[in-house]
Amino acid sequence: MKERNNTGWLFVLPAALLLGLVGLIPLITVINYSFFEIFILDRRFWVGTEWYNEIISSGRFWASFGRSTLFSTFVLAIQIPLGIAIALCIPKRQFWVGLALAGIALPLLVPWNMIPSLWLSLLNPDTGIIGRIMAAFGWSAEWKMSAVQTWAVIIIMDTWHWTSLVVILCYSALTTIPASYYQAAAIDGASPWQVFRHIQLPKLHYVLLMAVLLRFMDSFMIYTEAFPINAGGPDGATMFLAVDLGEEIKAFNYGPSAARSVLYFLIVLTVAWLFTKAQNKIDAPEAPRAT
Repeated sequence: MKERNNTGWLFVLPAALLLGLVGLIPLITVINYSFFEIFILDRRFWVGTEWYNEIISSGRFWASFGRSTLFSTFVLAIQIPLGIAIALCIPKRQFWVGLALAGIALPLLVPWNMIPSLWLSLLNPDTGIIGRIMAAFGWSAEWKMSAVQTWAVIIIMDTWHWTSLVVILCYSALTTIPASYYQAAAIDGASPWQVFRHIQLPKLHYVLLMAVLLRFMDSFMIYTEAFPINAGGPDGATMFLAVDLGEEIKAFNYGPSAARSVLYFLIVLTVAWLFTKAQNKIDAPEAPRAT
């Protein structure tokens, strides 16, 4: 048998060690804490699965889960089609491509913790551009008292921030399509929809799967952008899973917080696994039929 050279694994070792340091060790620590009642870190009392049973049986958890799921659904339903549409509209000339992509990518350069402050400034009825426009149309400046308006602000803010990622991913896939495909479609008299359906969409398949997975994981655990907008209000209407977890941590409930973190991790891991299984099923060649 041919002898294998495993020297290449030495190059992977630093990345594996770094991943274990910043990911695996904290995860094991959180899992360990989830089985304890913690008053202070050196005073812990074993409670087993008590926190998990309490969280799973609570209406508070399922309400937060429903809000996060609904928010992710809205985000994906808006940002994925919008990102595809913008990517298709980017000019094909090289000079304008660079300018367009640079402008589209600008929201991605804004730090997460600055996004809510920026939008709160824009929505200020006295000094913000959007706030002044709303006042000119007679819209109430007390949008924080309305669950629908608060949701609209968070969704629009998230769409402004992250649609650029979908656009860039989709455009990168569109650039791999040979010009001969478009020439053949033009000769056949294909409509724009037929070109998109049979030429462009198949090339976007893998990129869209990645975009959906990334946007789901980020939107499902949104906190940094959502909490400063209305702190889970009004009346808990924007109390998403991560915001709920943040409240537990602020209350120094380390045991329940750790259990919530583990449950959230399992939810996201399950969704990622389902995406992988779906992708493998799509990619699997069909078995030949017996004749």
